[in-house]
Amino acid sequence: MSRIGKLPIEIPKGVKIGFSDSLLSVQGPNGSLARKIMSNVVLDINESTILVTRVDETNQSRAAHGLTRTLINNMVVGVTKGFQTDLEINGVGYRAEVKGQELVLSLGYSHPVNFQIPDGISINVEKMTKLSVKGYDKELVGQTAAKIRSFRSPEPYKGKGIKYADETILRKAGKTGKK
Repeated sequence: MSRIGKLPIEIPKGVKIGFSDSLLSVQGPNGSLARKIMSNVVLDINESTILVTRVDETNQSRAAHGLTRTLINNMVVGVTKGFQTDLEINGVGYRAEVKGQELVLSLGYSHPVNFQIPDGISINVEKMTKLSVKGYDKELVGQTAAKIRSFRSPEPYKGKGIKYADETILRKAGKTGKK
């Protein structure tokens, strides 16, 4: 039995769960999410908990068990609390600002990088070098943060670029002079 998959998912007050034709919908104060549930698992929905069980003991069912439970839990947490990923910009002259629904990044290129902010995501810029990506869909928050980071990944010599706030950059020694 999956250690993660057998844990029940608590449904907080104010969250509505709907399940029909293998489509699970979760509505809460922050928004609503929907996901197609695999046929390898069965959902037992009560008024306060959701329990995920497998149909059989095949490898696909065992793999889908914990994954489905985690995806549903992320949906419930997202519509109640939301998710946040913090990014830091390091480098002389590197900065960010939000203009309407667009993030404008100055990253040492000859032109500014304009990034259209997706629906359901809010980006907050603090001190022009610290970004926080917030939203209720965990996948979209992570994908948006990864896309912003990919515009200028941190390099190992000076550490310049966009990095996650909790990320450590392994630094390399530069060239040494001839002796």
